[in-house]
Amino acid sequence: MLNAAELLGEAGPLEPLIPGFRPRPPQQEMAAAVEATLAEAGVLVCEAGTGIGKTFAYLAPAIASGKKVLVSTGTKNLQEQLYSRDLPLMRDALGGGCRIALLKGRANYLCSFRLGMVTQELELGDADEGDKLSRIDDWATHTRSGDIAELSGISEEDPIWRQVTSTVENCLGGDCPLIEQCHVLQARKQAIEADVVVINHHLFFADLALREEGFGELLPSVEAVIFDEAHVLPDIATQFFGFSLGSGQLTELLHDLTEAYGREAGDMPDLPVAVGRMSRAVAGLRPTGRISRNRLEWDEYAGQPAVAASLQALGEALEDFVELLKILAERGRELAQCYRRAASLLDNWHLLREEESAGRVRWVELRPRGFTLHQAPLDVAESFSAHIAARHCAWVFTSATLAVGGHFGHFASRLGLQDYSEACWESPFDFANQTLCYLPEGMPAPASPEYPQALVDVAVPVLQASRGRAFFLFTSYRVLDAVAERLRGVLPYPLLVQGSAPRTELLESFRADGNCILLGTASFWQGVDVRGEALSCVIIDKLPFAVPDDPLLRARLACIQQQGRSPFMEYQLPQAVIALKQGAGRLIRDWEDHGVLMLCDPRLRSKSYGRAFLDSLPPMPRSRRLDDVIDFFGMMDGDKQVGYTG
Repeated sequence: MLNAAELLGEAGPLEPLIPGFRPRPPQQEMAAAVEATLAEAGVLVCEAGTGIGKTFAYLAPAIASGKKVLVSTGTKNLQEQLYSRDLPLMRDALGGGCRIALLKGRANYLCSFRLGMVTQELELGDADEGDKLSRIDDWATHTRSGDIAELSGISEEDPIWRQVTSTVENCLGGDCPLIEQCHVLQARKQAIEADVVVINHHLFFADLALREEGFGELLPSVEAVIFDEAHVLPDIATQFFGFSLGSGQLTELLHDLTEAYGREAGDMPDLPVAVGRMSRAVAGLRPTGRISRNRLEWDEYAGQPAVAASLQALGEALEDFVELLKILAERGRELAQCYRRAASLLDNWHLLREEESAGRVRWVELRPRGFTLHQAPLDVAESFSAHIAARHCAWVFTSATLAVGGHFGHFASRLGLQDYSEACWESPFDFANQTLCYLPEGMPAPASPEYPQALVDVAVPVLQASRGRAFFLFTSYRVLDAVAERLRGVLPYPLLVQGSAPRTELLESFRADGNCILLGTASFWQGVDVRGEALSCVIIDKLPFAVPDDPLLRARLACIQQQGRSPFMEYQLPQAVIALKQGAGRLIRDWEDHGVLMLCDPRLRSKSYGRAFLDSLPPMPRSRRLDDVIDFFGMMDGDKQVGYTG
């Protein structure tokens, strides 16, 4: 029987299935490391640069092991790619006996019960919504999975889906009259029977939270867990080990309760009064003017007299609400479910109103039409490591960006990982000939008012040389908007600006047109894969240090400071290095790609910590001369290769 490295080697089972297949020694080394980790039920933390093929490097040993394996991803795109393309290919190569399943969060599956209710209650005058519901109703008659991604023509972000899918809060569970048609239960059943299950990080942590609260397991028991795109795990874990209460949760509860009231308790006059009181309390906390910052510290927010009064009113309304629903719960299953939801929200309310304890922080997130109150741990290391210790299985954490200067201490400490093996495999791409890293001269300090104009001044000649075909990535919307305004009409290439259209639509236009300039912030720094000449230049405005006025970040930094450690060196710098690696990683995605990475921040040269960023990038030749950039693109477009040593 072939080992994992041999499966990915010359004359292995993949060679006849993949045109142009060629063995990659780093991929084989990674496969061997994963294979050993699975056999020993160990912990592996590893970075695999773009082009190594880390997906096959962990899928080959996962399938060959015969163990029940959970593969968790950070993005839907990778989740779909694994299930639809990579896993079937690897399964077929290894003999076809492996059973695979895709499991998403319940909001991704049609709820037949809620669809029936919404269809009956649709207002005749809402033609657009009626048309969408009609299409969903037709699709519901023949879909087997109920996965909303199947239905083309209605975006997965469309608000209509919230009406016809369920949440943990509003699901009737065993009381549902259509439980036999439940797509969520069917997906879980398939996952339980499968050998390899593909999920995402949010679902993984939602399962941990559910188990902690005693509601049972969402995911099947497994013998190995592989986290791809593991660099986002600590931040996602923070969400699920905390508590929140938002206007969206409350508004949806009031909507569902109003509908249930009409069906199950229309003779109870007290309920509409309680709903009205709760609606007014929620409205009192919604922002009424322009939001200058969308995240505020709790004391800063709750210390305002009007806000304090509204918070008090919300708590009192929620208390009375739960007492009334406790009485009405016996009138029907929908009212009973609404009571359980309200009681859970009240529990969160009490937790949020408690004074901050050591290691936890409260803050408020504001949106134009809503709010969310949060409490979360500053550090998830203890909680996460306890879950690892409680389960005797193998754990693999991998990403193209986990290490800082070749070391994994920052990532491992955030998750409390101990006794782990580590490895780092650099990208096999020929960066010496495929790339150039351009560090322009004469840039002002990033905080300077002149910085946006300086960005335009140095970027325009580069964008002319690249003939568009560029990502211009920013750390803030403020600078993005300023640069976008200055670039309009300056260059003869289509300008795509984040916020002007949905992200997927912008990417489709970028790929199709072939000469666009796309301006984007955080969501374009990672999880975006554009191969070929359409993306030949990546410009990054400044080093991606996290915004210092974020309440959660500020509390974390203060905690590190109180322990006599350096917040900058231990947290801010490593986080920014990993983020820069993600942004830079958009440039070279394939063996034939070529391009220029332009880093505009002068601190890369003027500050001692700049070396940490440069040393963590792939081995790109560097230059401070615009002429080198122009020559590079001239030779690239002339189908020649060139390297620089400047």
